[in-house]
Amino acid sequence: MLDFDPIDEAARQWGLRWTGVPEMHAVTSLMRVHQLVLSRLDALLRPHDLTFARYEALVLLSFTSAGSLPLGKMGERLQVHPTSVTPIVDRLESAGLVRRRPHPVDRRAVLAEITPAGRELVEVATADLLAAGFGVAALEEPDLRQVSELLRPVREAAGDF
Repeated sequence: MLDFDPIDEAARQWGLRWTGVPEMHAVTSLMRVHQLVLSRLDALLRPHDLTFARYEALVLLSFTSAGSLPLGKMGERLQVHPTSVTPIVDRLESAGLVRRRPHPVDRRAVLAEITPAGRELVEVATADLLAAGFGVAALEEPDLRQVSELLRPVREAAGDF
């Protein structure tokens, strides 16, 4: 463990050459927290043979009324490139958590459908994530709401919604 904040030091050095220190500091902090939280979530999900990306796919399917979505729609909802969905579904399918089936109307589309084992695993994995505060237990609820609200304009400006 360092005895100084490396992001503060990077910002100090940055300021000696360029402007935009607050922007650089915020983005660097955000990216580091992303790495830390994702690492923690993946560690919590590893005993279930899941990554956070596969967990998100299962949760998404569990939220649908039919328990299934076309792969392309999954990419949209998960906000990832459609080609990223295929390996996620492949792994979930090989684990028996999802099955592929033909779309009933669109012959070009394939549906991913959550299995009963997938639904059960979502419940167990979610309980583990909740018990660990989703990797952000160091923050109180008002702070968590504030983080979400602070990031909303960035997401909106990027066309997230």
